[in-house]
Amino acid sequence: MKRTSPATWIQQPAGALALSAAVFLVLAPRPAAAQNPQMQERVAEIKRSMAQNKQALSQFTWQEQQTISIKGEVKKQKYFQVQMGPDGKPQKQEIDPQEQSSGGGRQHGLRHRIKEEKTEEYEDYAKQIAGLAQEYMQQEPGRLQQLYEQGNVALGSAGAPGEVRIVIQNYVKQGDSVTIIYGQPQHAVQSIQIASYLSDPSDAVKINAQFAQLPTGPNHVYDLIVNGVSKQLTVEMQNSNYQHM
Repeated sequence: MKRTSPATWIQQPAGALALSAAVFLVLAPRPAAAQNPQMQERVAEIKRSMAQNKQALSQFTWQEQQTISIKGEVKKQKYFQVQMGPDGKPQKQEIDPQEQSSGGGRQHGLRHRIKEEKTEEYEDYAKQIAGLAQEYMQQEPGRLQQLYEQGNVALGSAGAPGEVRIVIQNYVKQGDSVTIIYGQPQHAVQSIQIASYLSDPSDAVKINAQFAQLPTGPNHVYDLIVNGVSKQLTVEMQNSNYQHM
């Protein structure tokens, strides 16, 4: 049997190489941006709206009520005065602290120490999941365009008339999912639903943000609910009393 030398099968006619290249170009996946002009237009519209809104919010100050609950039972409430800082992130100052008096002076003993430790534990966890929610809310509008170009953005199933549903994968963390509901008549985001996690995917975090439009101002998050699934702990942040600075 005649054997083909390595040099013989490595060398291919120029025509065969050209045909192989053509087949590869046809079969290779194309960037999502080149496949769906309608989606590209929707992404650009949402990105523009988010950028304009972020700039408008920097001219306002508002109040935030933060409520921590475990298994539906309210454990703590705090109030903050909020405004955007120079870095574009909210700066909070606690106001009117709600101090709960024990009515019996300083407490001692093992039971009290255990209670304090548990309180510190859930407050630390609440800070972690609230911080994760803020990380999603504070993403630069350019992040949406970047993920679109990488093929991580798709149009979701149709909702109400005039409503656009955008589904994003890997928005902040690998494997997360973000759904943005955008109202075209209002030119504003209506809601955001997020499925994410802390350090491990088993520590799931569900986030739901509802938006409202100020009468003479920007769109804003009026209700943000963050649910730490594994600990059945919920942090709700309600924003109100917006004032132009």
